[in-house]
Amino acid sequence: MAETLVSPLRNFADFVRTERTRFTEQWMKAVFGDVELVEADKLTYQQLADHLPDILDGLCIALDIEDLELVESSIESDARKHGMVRWRQGYRIEELVRELDLFHQVLADALDEFAERDSAFTRRHERRARRLIAEALSVVTLTSIKQVVSERDRKIDEYTGRLERANHELTLKQRLVGDLYESRMQITRSVVHDLRNFLNAFSIALQLISRAPAKAETALTLANRQAADMKQLVDQMVEYSVVLGDGAPLTLETVELRALFDELEAASRPSIEAKGLKLRTAFDPALPAITSNRLKLKQIAVNLLSNATKYTKSGEIEFSFAMADADHWSIRVSDTGEGIAPADADRVFDEFERAAGDDIPGTGLGLAIVKELCRVLDGQIDFVSREGVGTTFNIRFPLVLEEPQ
Repeated sequence: MAETLVSPLRNFADFVRTERTRFTEQWMKAVFGDVELVEADKLTYQQLADHLPDILDGLCIALDIEDLELVESSIESDARKHGMVRWRQGYRIEELVRELDLFHQVLADALDEFAERDSAFTRRHERRARRLIAEALSVVTLTSIKQVVSERDRKIDEYTGRLERANHELTLKQRLVGDLYESRMQITRSVVHDLRNFLNAFSIALQLISRAPAKAETALTLANRQAADMKQLVDQMVEYSVVLGDGAPLTLETVELRALFDELEAASRPSIEAKGLKLRTAFDPALPAITSNRLKLKQIAVNLLSNATKYTKSGEIEFSFAMADADHWSIRVSDTGEGIAPADADRVFDEFERAAGDDIPGTGLGLAIVKELCRVLDGQIDFVSREGVGTTFNIRFPLVLEEPQ
């Protein structure tokens, strides 16, 4: 039976496998002794040599079969892992290339050593082996570099994305600061305007008393009305400042909606009927006790009812509590008042926004307060309005308000 001849290149591959530990140590010594490899000095033996065995195995297989193409995908996979690890370890590209070059030199020395030992290993075999080693390490170097560049680009994209988001947030905050400044200026102008009107009215009343004592009662009525309007302005300014500045954790409690509804109805009915308006109420008996903040819910309903009363000259106001869906309930306030012009719909919750006409008292803060309180209580506001027909506000709240994170 004929004896199967073993390829000289396979013999060299077996030699490399047998002496792998020695060659690895030679390479490690060269790496640690190279002044250009700064990051390598920070690594342990295991960290430095982690992917060398896999790369060496792939090279030995290529020598076994004398064909790099058949194992190239496997070598590339190991090289990508190597590049990824070196990127995470802080290697620069030139350091990565330098350490693989030192690995190449160790293999070249190993080839010289084997060629001297094995007389069957001819110069032709040596050239073939050198070419396979060079080609394999070129694949390893190129693939590792590509992986490092890919990771670097990914990191740059990540940082760029963060920077773009930060710039976007900064732009939004700058816009908010600008809006806040304009809002504060609007507050200042509105308060100054109202206070000037109040003071002018007081001045007229005082002049009327001094010039025509017989009309003192009329003058006092005018003064008292202005004092009441000024008190309402101050009270609502205080209420709004408390709402905006309330940084205390939200207190959640069990709220019996039936009791709250009855309280609101009893408190609002006298002022509504005093204007000759009719109050219609409806309470859904399916409503359970809820988890929310009773005082804030009351503030919302009071402001909605007050606003409806203020802008309704005739007709009626409807007020109801009802289930909205399985997880939500709603407050609904509807009136037959002046309504809101489509052009004003976007500004209805802004500070100091109110219907045109100085004959309607108020500060224009009621709906701004409602908006802020709804934000705190996770309430969703919807409203529909037609000029000269009326307005309906519907606010949906969760049955169980979750603790803020």
